[in-house]
Amino acid sequence: MVAVPSLFSLRHLLVLSLALNVSLILRTLYHETGEGNKWWFCFKKKMMADAESCFTTSPTASLHNSTRENIIDLDHGDPTMYERFWRQMGDKTTITIPGWQSMSYLSEGSNICWFLEAEFATEVVRLHNVVGNAVTEGRHIVVGTGSSQLILAALYALSSPDAAEPISVVSAAPYYSSYPSMTDYQKSGLYQWAGDAENFDKEGPYIELVTSPNNPDGYRRKSMVNRRQGLLIHDLAYYWPQYTPISSPSDHDLTLFTASKSTGHAGMRIGWALVKDKEVAKKMTKFIELNTIGVSKDSQLRAAKVLKAVSESCKEEKQENGGESFFKFSYKVMAQRWKQLREVVDGGDMFSLPQFSPAFCSFFGKETEPQPAFVWLKCEGDVEDCETFLRGYKIITRSGTQFGASPKYVRISMLDTDETFIQFIERLSAIQERE
Repeated sequence: MVAVPSLFSLRHLLVLSLALNVSLILRTLYHETGEGNKWWFCFKKKMMADAESCFTTSPTASLHNSTRENIIDLDHGDPTMYERFWRQMGDKTTITIPGWQSMSYLSEGSNICWFLEAEFATEVVRLHNVVGNAVTEGRHIVVGTGSSQLILAALYALSSPDAAEPISVVSAAPYYSSYPSMTDYQKSGLYQWAGDAENFDKEGPYIELVTSPNNPDGYRRKSMVNRRQGLLIHDLAYYWPQYTPISSPSDHDLTLFTASKSTGHAGMRIGWALVKDKEVAKKMTKFIELNTIGVSKDSQLRAAKVLKAVSESCKEEKQENGGESFFKFSYKVMAQRWKQLREVVDGGDMFSLPQFSPAFCSFFGKETEPQPAFVWLKCEGDVEDCETFLRGYKIITRSGTQFGASPKYVRISMLDTDETFIQFIERLSAIQERE
């Protein structure tokens, strides 16, 4: 009979057996109820901790635990946080598309945007009316493959092909890190990146990108340059009640929104623009036509179903036993995450966070505080390169230098899964204690 190594005592085998049985029970509950309850994560975390403590009785085991620390990648704003809500929704957003449907390039109707699906346009207007975050009357809807394509379409539409030189494109720092590369990637003769709007002093026409709430720091923004020949693009990807108080409907000439940050469906690659000027809408449509010959109808139909479910959840919440709306769920998750983060940061002097003032939110009918999709974290003290410092602890972030700001800052996503966020909070706390 083969002898059992001393590392695996009867106690260890019993713990392993218990862990396997608990894992089977949790897996069954996961598929039946999803991850909708907070106890799921707390219970799983507690069981893992208890099991690990049984195996850390030797120096070898302790060394193994210290070296297996996983990488926490929060560089991108991948909105997987929302998966928990959509699992709870079950089949409410499931669609079936027959093989014969959506075969034509053209969509029905007489829209300027000839590939815009009527069902999607209807749900866009409905959702904005429910939330109260944008004026839709007198606007042309242009659909794009995410707001990234719409930004390029807007730059194309606002530029003049007859200009003596490319029009300058600016945004106030810290600006969205992709603005410079998106503007200059194709080395267009129509437009070029000109940097921080606050330092822009060139005479003549310009385009200013106004992101509000701002990515990366979360503050509300207005145009900075304010000259007569200025053309504005308002990127309002985060102007939704889970991130910021809705003070009034946005009423601008050209406004961009995206499904990735409003509902969490980044993989659908759907964004939309609300455009006041007919000719600008035509030129944006032409750009998308030249770029991708339209936008996926399948994605538009799915997006319409999702937006409809969001609007319906807001309506049903007001009814007796109507359940929790998408925005209430999202707001509560974001509020809890920001509370946990502030508690950790306030527990030491290694880091600092932006401070926000509460304001009345017309959607919730009460005063709420901004809780952005990203953390604009600053390393205090002697740490000059915050991104490199955190990378040393296997936390991947995006350096402030990519946003036109100091390397003492980093942008960190708040939209990852609950499990990843818990790991991030624990590691940040450990850094505070260690340093």
